[in-house]
Amino acid sequence: MSLMRKKSVQGMLATAQTSRGLRKELSAFDLTMLGIGAIIGTGIFVLTGTGATVAGPGLVLSFVISAFACGFAALCYAEFASMLPVSGSTYTYAYATLGEMIAWIIGWDLLLEYLLASSAVSVGWSGYFQSLLSGFGVTLPEYLTAAAGSLPGKQTLFNLPAFCVALMITALLAFGIKESKRVNNVVVLIKVGVVLLFIGIGVWHVKPVNWQPALPFGFSGVFHGAAIVFFSFIGFDAVTCAAEEVKNPAKDIPRGVIWSLGVCSLLYVVVAAIMTGIVPYMQFAGVDHPVSLALQVAKLDWFAGFVDLGAILGMMTVILVMTYGQTRILFAMSRDGLLPKIFSEVNPKYGTPYKATWLIGSIIALLAGFVPLHTLAELVNIGTLAAFTLIALSVIVLRKREPNLPRKFVCPGVPYIPTLAILCCGFLMTQLSLLTWLCFMAWLLIGLVVYFGYSRRNSLLNNPA
Repeated sequence: MSLMRKKSVQGMLATAQTSRGLRKELSAFDLTMLGIGAIIGTGIFVLTGTGATVAGPGLVLSFVISAFACGFAALCYAEFASMLPVSGSTYTYAYATLGEMIAWIIGWDLLLEYLLASSAVSVGWSGYFQSLLSGFGVTLPEYLTAAAGSLPGKQTLFNLPAFCVALMITALLAFGIKESKRVNNVVVLIKVGVVLLFIGIGVWHVKPVNWQPALPFGFSGVFHGAAIVFFSFIGFDAVTCAAEEVKNPAKDIPRGVIWSLGVCSLLYVVVAAIMTGIVPYMQFAGVDHPVSLALQVAKLDWFAGFVDLGAILGMMTVILVMTYGQTRILFAMSRDGLLPKIFSEVNPKYGTPYKATWLIGSIIALLAGFVPLHTLAELVNIGTLAAFTLIALSVIVLRKREPNLPRKFVCPGVPYIPTLAILCCGFLMTQLSLLTWLCFMAWLLIGLVVYFGYSRRNSLLNNPA
C-alpha cells in the first residue's frame, strides 16, 4: 500500500506557502506568453513540412485533431492548476490522486519529455541559425555543424550552435524568472508578429488547386500527421510548472493554459492551410524550413530572412520554457524526497533552483550537441501523451474522492471531457512506432529501478518529521 500513498492537497498547499525561495513574479499575461513561447517554435517552422508529406492538404485536419486532444487535456490541467497551484505540473497532480509510484513514473516521464524537447528544439534552432549565417557568407567548419551521422556524406561530429544556445538559455534561467519572463515576452511578440505577417502576405499567393486532392493519403494519413504535429502543441502544460511563481495562481494559471493553446491552435491551422495552398505537398519532402520554402515558391525571397529570424527567436523561447519546466519538476520531486535535496536548493540572490538548472541545462546542451534530431523527436510525443492521459484520469479520480475541494476553475463535462482526452491521447499513442514504444518502456524501467532503489525509502511520506 505504500506504493499508493498520496500527499494531501491541503499539505501540498501548506508546503508551497511556507517553502522559501521561489519568487512570485508572473501574471496571467506572462503565463500566456510563456505558453505561446513554448508552443510556437519547431512545430510551426519545421514539422509543418514533415506533416504535409504524410497528410497532404489534410494537414489542416491533423492540426485540428491534435488541438482537440490538447484542448480536452488543457481543461483538465486548468482545473488542477486552479485547485493545486504547486510546482511540478502533472507529477504533483498525480501525487495527490493516483499515489506516489504513479507520480514518480509520470515525473520520470516528464524529465525525459522536457530533456528531449529542449534538445530537439536546440538542434532545429541550429539549422535556422546556420542558414541565417550563410546569408552573410559565414559558414562553420563542417564537423561543428551537426551531430555525427546527422548529414549523410558529411563528416559531422558536434553541433556547436545547438550546444551554445542551450547553455545560453540555461544561464538566463539561472539568473531569475523575472529576467527570463522579460526576454520571453519580447521575443514572443516578435515571433507572433512574424507569423501574422506570413499569414497576411501568404494568403494572397494561395492556389486552391494545390489543395486537391484534399486527402491524398486518406484519413490514415491525417491521423499519422496528427501524431507527428502533436509535437507542435507541446508546451502549454509547462505553464503549470510555474505555479509557485504566479501572483494569483488559482485564476491566472487556467487563463494562461487555455489562452496560449487557443491562440496557437488558430495560428497553426491557418499557417498549415496557407502553406499547403502555396506549395504542392510533395515538395515538402526532406525540407526542414517549410515556411521559407513557401515564401520562395511565392517569389517572396525578401521575406525569407524575416522568417529565419522569427524561427530563431521562436525556438529560443521554446528552449527557455521547456528547460524552465524541467527544472521546476526536478525541484518538486527533490523537495518531496524522491530525488536528492541538492536539486531543490534555491539561490538566495536570484530565487532560482540554480543547481538543478545548471545540471539540466548541461545535459540538454550535450544531447543537442551529440544526438541527431530524428533520434530525439518521437520520444517527446509519447511522453507528453502519457502525461496528458494521466492528468485526465486524475481529474476523474479527484472529483470522486474529494468533491468538496474548492475549484476556481471547473472542467466542464466530467467525466466525459477527461474521457475524451484519454481516448484521443491513447489513439495518437497507437500511431507512434514500435521503436518509440520500446525506448519509452526502457526509460520507465530505469525509473522504476531508481524509485525502488532510492526514492521509495527517502520519500518524505516515508520519513514524516
